[in-house]
Amino acid sequence: MSLTPDVLTAVRSDVARLRAEITQALVGQEAVVDQLITALLAAGHVLLEGVPGLGKTLLARATAQALSLSSARIQFTPDLMPSDITGHTVLDVAADGTQSLRVRRGPVFTHLLLADEINRAPAKTQSALLEVMQEGQVTLEGRALSLPRPFMVLATQNPLDAEGTYPLPDAQRDRFLMKLELGYPEAEDEVRVVRRATGTVVGDALPLDGVRPCLDEARVLTLQRWAADVAVDDAVVDYAVRLVRATRDQPGLSSGAGSRGAIALVRLGRACALQDGRDHVTPDDIKRHALAALRHRVVLAADAQLDGRQIDGLLHEVLARVSAPRR
Repeated sequence: MSLTPDVLTAVRSDVARLRAEITQALVGQEAVVDQLITALLAAGHVLLEGVPGLGKTLLARATAQALSLSSARIQFTPDLMPSDITGHTVLDVAADGTQSLRVRRGPVFTHLLLADEINRAPAKTQSALLEVMQEGQVTLEGRALSLPRPFMVLATQNPLDAEGTYPLPDAQRDRFLMKLELGYPEAEDEVRVVRRATGTVVGDALPLDGVRPCLDEARVLTLQRWAADVAVDDAVVDYAVRLVRATRDQPGLSSGAGSRGAIALVRLGRACALQDGRDHVTPDDIKRHALAALRHRVVLAADAQLDGRQIDGLLHEVLARVSAPRR
């Protein structure tokens, strides 16, 4: 189906309703909510980083509830095994002595997976998500089992507490379409957070009563297909590639982004254009989420760390020196 004006109007209405429902539960993180919706339209996975208590779990639960999708949560710990994530096979013995293997599916068989504190598990367990995130399937006993669609991983990590953590391998970080950073809310928003969490909520229950389902599984898949139909001019693709290549010789970065970074920029640009009711991508769409698309794909050099430099600041320098194509 072509992206007619009626389709683009309907998309903007769907996104507005979804944003409104999620913000019924999550207060003071509007920019993060918008970025999460963009990643959803682009059919990508998201890495959330922030100190405890800022609503990372609430964001995932509210999103799943607003989308009428199934969700699951895995608490990553040092003793977590790969089979605890993907599932395993069980040998069944019938009364007549015959034996058969039965597949017991793990928590990844869901639509929205919250991988809480993903850097608490060793690399062997983290790598169990590689096939899941890249190919949308799990291989058990030689059988490829497809995951439900849509499928999205929301992984969280705490930037402050490094004790007992295992940094994500480069290959796995690269599988995340975006890395979002949750900061502290403004004072007024924090008052609203406390009021909402202590109003009629019992104990530590999440304030999800106000979140109503507004989109279903079929509609999300349709939105993702429409995002893939947004036109991208060759000059815009070239701009995305030049941005990524510029990270490779940026002073202060010891390692730049790979080609998957440019692919992420284009996918996110398409989702941005669709949200804004346009059937084509502009250079501003590429720039809008460039930090979230690239900050986890580059490595800060040792001398830059000693100087107190930050990755986002260096990426801002890249965006400033790479010229965007004229419309």
